[in-house]
Amino acid sequence: MAEPLVDFIAAHQRLLVLTGAGCSTASGIPDYRDQAGAWKRPPPMTYQTFTGDPAARQRYWARSLVGWQRFGSAAPNAVHRALAALQGQGRVQCLVTQNVDGLHDAAGSTGVIDLHGRLDAITCLGCGRRGRRESFQQHLVAENPGWAQLPAGIAPDGDADLDAVDFSAFKVPDCAHCGGILKPDVVFFGESVPRARVEAVQAHLDAADAVLVVGSSLMVWSGFRFVRAAAQAGLPIAIVNQGTTRADSLVTLKCAEDCSQALAFLLG
Repeated sequence: MAEPLVDFIAAHQRLLVLTGAGCSTASGIPDYRDQAGAWKRPPPMTYQTFTGDPAARQRYWARSLVGWQRFGSAAPNAVHRALAALQGQGRVQCLVTQNVDGLHDAAGSTGVIDLHGRLDAITCLGCGRRGRRESFQQHLVAENPGWAQLPAGIAPDGDADLDAVDFSAFKVPDCAHCGGILKPDVVFFGESVPRARVEAVQAHLDAADAVLVVGSSLMVWSGFRFVRAAAQAGLPIAIVNQGTTRADSLVTLKCAEDCSQALAFLLG
């Protein structure tokens, strides 16, 4: 048990909890970065590439078709359950996640702000209609027989590693209502987090008495900016993360342990 972390949590009643990929690795969802904060694999596709290159969309959705089969069935682990238990104690002002897997909700957390959106939904860039990813998955599979059975390695955020595959014949359905481009309802690299979402997190940060970061290197600006704002406001900050983070110089407490081990006391 990490006694300083126990004391930190006990000392605060309105924690803004910010989570990252390290929360979901035990659920079988790989993360992007190593313990030094460097990319383990090529960076994910950008918004500009996805929207501007039809071949890139074919590649994205083909890999996503295969990856969704495991990503969509992932279950919450002890980290998600521990944070839901912390909220049950009345100590969480708000839980903000950079993950797109919906596992905090599945574990029982409420009022979660999905900073980067959710992969279980799709949106049309033309008319703005939203739909369920599961229904779109069935459409993808029906339009592309045999793809679901291709051997592939699991990759972060519902992606899959398909090697030596020709994507040129892969069929990507357009929006049935307007013919527009369909995109997962997540924030791609090169895309901005919606302003209303940022403002909602900031409002919760203004009401918080401390910040707890779990399983994030904070290398992405969208999450780091809130930790930086907390430091500028003089709020205590604790980080639970095994590797280097962008905010290591700003924190009150750094707990370099596995997330599930560090938070196990919340499930005791």
